[in-house]
Amino acid sequence: MEKIKYELEFILNTSTAILFNCMSTPSGLSEWFADNVNSRGEFFTFIWNDSEEKAKLASKKTGERIKFKWLDEDGTETDYFFELKIMEDEITKDVSLMVTDFAFEEDFEEVKLLWESQISDLKHVIGSV
Repeated sequence: MEKIKYELEFILNTSTAILFNCMSTPSGLSEWFADNVNSRGEFFTFIWNDSEEKAKLASKKTGERIKFKWLDEDGTETDYFFELKIMEDEITKDVSLMVTDFAFEEDFEEVKLLWESQISDLKHVIGSV
């Protein structure tokens, strides 16, 4: 069974610089995305409670987006990734975060709730309530 790609958009009341720091550094990511994040070069380890997932930094454009490709147990890249992309409305200057991720169809509602919870944590970290 294959995972399905989906996108979620969250409006955040913050600057792109603050947001990019929260999504591109291990310390920024461990404030809201995972309990702990370690990096060694382009390889990142995301830790939640007793589970650990490894990813490779696939691409990064400062101030705009970052993409992590998930690795399997052997350290081989999978077909799955998650991408965080900053969108800024040219007129209103509203900043939103576009999340691209993958999930099995039956897990979609649960995964969506998880992202909403994490984004809620992110809003607290950046002071955007």
